[in-house]
Amino acid sequence: MTAFVQALGDGAVVAKRNLIKIKRVPDLIVGSTLAPVMFVLLFAYVFGGSIEIPGMDYREFLMAGIFAQTVVFGATITGSGLADDIQKGVVDRFRSLPMARSAVLIGRTTSDLVNNVIVVVVMSVTGLLVGWRVHSSFLEALAGFALLLLFAYALSWGMAIVGLMVRSPEVFNNASFIVIFPLTFIANTFVQENNLPGPLRVFAEWNPVSAVTAATRELFGNTNPMAPVAEAWSLRHPVLMTLIWVVVFLVVFVPLAVRQYRRAVSR
Repeated sequence: MTAFVQALGDGAVVAKRNLIKIKRVPDLIVGSTLAPVMFVLLFAYVFGGSIEIPGMDYREFLMAGIFAQTVVFGATITGSGLADDIQKGVVDRFRSLPMARSAVLIGRTTSDLVNNVIVVVVMSVTGLLVGWRVHSSFLEALAGFALLLLFAYALSWGMAIVGLMVRSPEVFNNASFIVIFPLTFIANTFVQENNLPGPLRVFAEWNPVSAVTAATRELFGNTNPMAPVAEAWSLRHPVLMTLIWVVVFLVVFVPLAVRQYRRAVSR
């Protein structure tokens, strides 16, 4: 118990260090918020007129997908940051300090969660400006945002593993893009999954990004009354499915990330 409390305390110190870095280099937060805003504007005003969702405004259908895509891409900051710290020798300095080894991972994932909170707030304001509205209660909307951030936090531990396996942030960015891009686009983020061809439709139905997107739409009250009932269990119960994914990610990724961190610092 004492070791766990120490790890949390040391992790808070590392998280503070990462947040101070964002404060001193504001380009980091500007870059992570500008891209999602551009996606909202691009899909709302450029592609939105060409994509028709019978029964609802495409902008209300769109926002949950943009939110999901944004927090998923935001989770990659964890891996990129760890790869950068290893390359610059920052992790070696941490090793010389009397701190828990897991503190680096806890601090990194926590600070990136705060970054995602800021990005989600900026995106929410942008969405409201382009016509998106929440049609559920305040508590349901709050649960929607919490679910998005919880999903991103769990996924960031998986990104940490990749970041610790590579030797530079550039390699990580290329490797993560290959995985994240199909996950966020072969899903119900921007189009209805039932419009996809056979194999892609099955992939989209069980894609974790589809689950968190559908759950967010449900909690925000942005569901389509004319949409056919989903065939896959994962999309009939998206909130529960998202929570299952979160548990699976944490149970699998956290111990693997700690193990990979020990290997990385011993190289």
